[in-house]
Amino acid sequence: MKTLAMHLPYGQCDLRTALNNLQQAGPLRRGREHVTGTGAASGSQLWITRTWFTRTARGDDWWAAFTRGDVPTDSPEGQRRQPTRSRAFILLAALGRTAPALSLSQADCAALAPLAGEWFERGANEESVRHALTAGLPTPVHHPAALIRRRLTSKLPPEPAAVRPPLRMLECAKCGVPGRAEALAGGVCGECRGEYAPAHRDAPPLAPTIHARAAEIRAAMAHKRQERTLV
Repeated sequence: MKTLAMHLPYGQCDLRTALNNLQQAGPLRRGREHVTGTGAASGSQLWITRTWFTRTARGDDWWAAFTRGDVPTDSPEGQRRQPTRSRAFILLAALGRTAPALSLSQADCAALAPLAGEWFERGANEESVRHALTAGLPTPVHHPAALIRRRLTSKLPPEPAAVRPPLRMLECAKCGVPGRAEALAGGVCGECRGEYAPAHRDAPPLAPTIHARAAEIRAAMAHKRQERTLV
């Protein structure tokens, strides 16, 4: 709230109300995420606070799937129109600027784009793909499309290791207590919704009771010392 208030013309109370309303409506949830430290703290495990936002209002079931790392795709986000020219197509079409001998036709780019796209799916970037296709070219290049197809196939990097989804935990919008997403309907815990009374805890002893008990213990210890002296 303090950070937002520094950048927006609203007070912390107004911002807190707005965020709580967003959480109740479904586009926002707050919680914690388990991460592994880096640098000097490499290998250390810690929880960091997170605020997750989606432009589409989501129900409790969707947020429960999100915390498990299993986010379903749905309309309209899951049905976005694919771009006419893919990332791979654009890279192949521009190869001739770097290496004129590798100039390709539109039909060649369209045919080779799925092979180049697989490089990107495996974590490669434009520079690494371009280097693999243009380094050490023979002179002359008789069939650019055939050479690029062979390199895209033979130099294809290995599939990346499976990445475990991050461990996430949502928090109640009112009291901040962490809990399972299924127990936080609308982002609020059952206690704050008034569904059940908070668990009663035994009250700590009052100060006079503590002092009286300490006096009893000191008196008993003095009596024991007196008995040992008489013996």
